[in-house]
Amino acid sequence: MKIGLLAGTLTLILGLQGCSKTDTNTQVRHEDAASASAESSVAQQPSAEQAYLTLVDDYFKDYLKLEPLYATFVGVNDYNDQFGGDLTEAYLKARHELNQHYFDQVRKIDYRQLPEALQLSYDMFSYDRDMALIDETYPARFMPMNQFYSTVITMIQLGSGESAQPFKTVTDYDNWESRVDGFIGWIALSQQRMNEGIASKVVLPRVLVERIIPQLEAQLVATPTESIFYSPIKAFPEDFSEQDKQTLTSQYQKMIGERLLPALAQLRDYFKNTYLAEARATDGWSGLPNGKAWYQQLANSHTTTKMPVDEIHQIGLGEVSRIRSEMDKVRQQVGFQGDLKAFFASLSSEPQYFFADRQGLIDGYMQLKDKINRVLPKYFNAMPKADYVVKPVESFREQSAAGASYESPAVDGSRPGVFYINTFNLKAQPKWGMTTLSLHEAAPGHHFQIAIKQELTGVPEFQRFSGYTAFEEGWALYSEYLGIEMGLFSDPYQYFGKLSDEMLRAMRLVVDTGLHAKGWSREQAIQYMKDNSPMAESDIIAEVERYMAIPGQALSYKVGQLKILALRARAEAALGDKFDIKAFHDEILTSGSLPLAVMEKKIDRWIAKTQA
Repeated sequence: MKIGLLAGTLTLILGLQGCSKTDTNTQVRHEDAASASAESSVAQQPSAEQAYLTLVDDYFKDYLKLEPLYATFVGVNDYNDQFGGDLTEAYLKARHELNQHYFDQVRKIDYRQLPEALQLSYDMFSYDRDMALIDETYPARFMPMNQFYSTVITMIQLGSGESAQPFKTVTDYDNWESRVDGFIGWIALSQQRMNEGIASKVVLPRVLVERIIPQLEAQLVATPTESIFYSPIKAFPEDFSEQDKQTLTSQYQKMIGERLLPALAQLRDYFKNTYLAEARATDGWSGLPNGKAWYQQLANSHTTTKMPVDEIHQIGLGEVSRIRSEMDKVRQQVGFQGDLKAFFASLSSEPQYFFADRQGLIDGYMQLKDKINRVLPKYFNAMPKADYVVKPVESFREQSAAGASYESPAVDGSRPGVFYINTFNLKAQPKWGMTTLSLHEAAPGHHFQIAIKQELTGVPEFQRFSGYTAFEEGWALYSEYLGIEMGLFSDPYQYFGKLSDEMLRAMRLVVDTGLHAKGWSREQAIQYMKDNSPMAESDIIAEVERYMAIPGQALSYKVGQLKILALRARAEAALGDKFDIKAFHDEILTSGSLPLAVMEKKIDRWIAKTQA
């Protein structure tokens, strides 16, 4: 505006030197109009806040188009008939262009002009785009599957009718059939990508391939009606006509029997007859081309830090030593005669520490849910509207799944969160480990953090659905620590369970970095965990193979917890009597999942405001 007025004034002065009174009046009117036009143009320009909100909204819409499976999981059903092309060249090009475009655009926005809440959001958004651009420089597409997580497992869960894919209308059923056709194309393309991986020496460890084969074989049933993909046909909505039921039944039998099962059988045969022989003998990422640099990037991505993996390894060794000392104090407290290793053996084998049947384990967790819920209001203002249920892990994946996990509730509130318990091996689910596991996976751990995030209002959509492992797992591990203050560990055996789970997260720092940066073998990693915890051997094996499949993810738990504890200690020291635990938890939980550096910035601002 100032530039426009100055230009008009100079023109007016120059014009007055050689014009009549009439000309002068005309000139003034022209200059006034020019000035008004300049002011109007400036006024029409969007503010930094408007520009940012429009940008991230456009990004989220574009991302959902690119990732239709993700769209379904966040409750956007516009693309339920599409599978996506996450292994095609066109997809890889579109993903790069999406991230590069929005990374370039967000940097054009004046950060200083944004309100404080959107500055945090801006930090998240630009961080995400930057990390995505770095991630795509590594050839993850050559290993599109593992035994712990894969598109195949996701599609099985969706196809069961008990996950995010809706089966409420005839159109829903038709959408799923179309999506399955896309999945069948993905199955074929995944083998092409794995063949490229074989040529590039970017392949899975042999033992992980051996775990994938039975997972696929479990889907190869004799008839379509036995398939888990037939489940929606067995649960038609009541308002479907008989004609609709007959038509869909026929379509699904053909789809499953003539297209899907043959494709899955062919994928099983590929792993069994081609890929297994080409799998690598090494267990860690360092056995891959450029593997050490790739692993450091994975560690950076999962922890949202730039901590060198060697430093993380040393932190892990220190934490293992500290927790072992605490465990030995419990051994002495309960009067156990024998050393810590013998105490581990006792807790891992004596019948009184385990349930006799699967339903007893599930019922035990439901009772624990009620106990924890009664004390939560003393520590939280912000609590999720959505509830959660306790369910056993599905039979098709129970042999290789983790001991427990959490699935977020439906965004529209139609489905609660799910706290999954693996009931396959009851000796891997000791009674003394139940309190800490429930705190971590359910309330106030993953259920609080994820459900509250989804229920946020007044924040960009991407922020409600973005996730950072260090924040989410760090919060869940912090929730275990919080159980001490809640009075939930008065039983020394339950407190030992808390220490045992914390030991698992400390060992992960050592074992994950050991496998991928220090040349440890699978057997060496298993032995380290057996020496330092009472975990069942089946659980230890599943854990180690999980680290082999998704490097760096296991680092995020302890790194995130230590950061939250450090920020809480900083706030308590700075605020003294002004420190409010509920307010602190509100600050952590009510902006969504954050990179650790962004979370630290938010807490420091909160401390300064509270002091003022």
